[in-house]
Amino acid sequence: MNSEFIIGLAGQAVYTVLKVSAPMLLLGLIVGLVISIFQATTQIQEQTLAFVPKIVAVLLAILFFGPWILTTLVDFTFNILDNLYKYIG
Repeated sequence: MNSEFIIGLAGQAVYTVLKVSAPMLLLGLIVGLVISIFQATTQIQEQTLAFVPKIVAVLLAILFFGPWILTTLVDFTFNILDNLYKYIG
């Protein structure tokens, strides 16, 4: 294994992590923005009002996107192990 292979593998790992975490991050961001706008217009400054809906949104995103996340991670892991087997064998 040369350094180019390791750097490429690290790049693929970072890309996979970003791709897998994007749905949860985006939904949390959108819900947080909506709650912040609601708090600004109503002058309500309750901390739990911003915290609880984001947790619920991320949990729903995990439930909804879970099969896709699992498939993506299994494919990435299979590719890593397949490359390792080709290198060793």
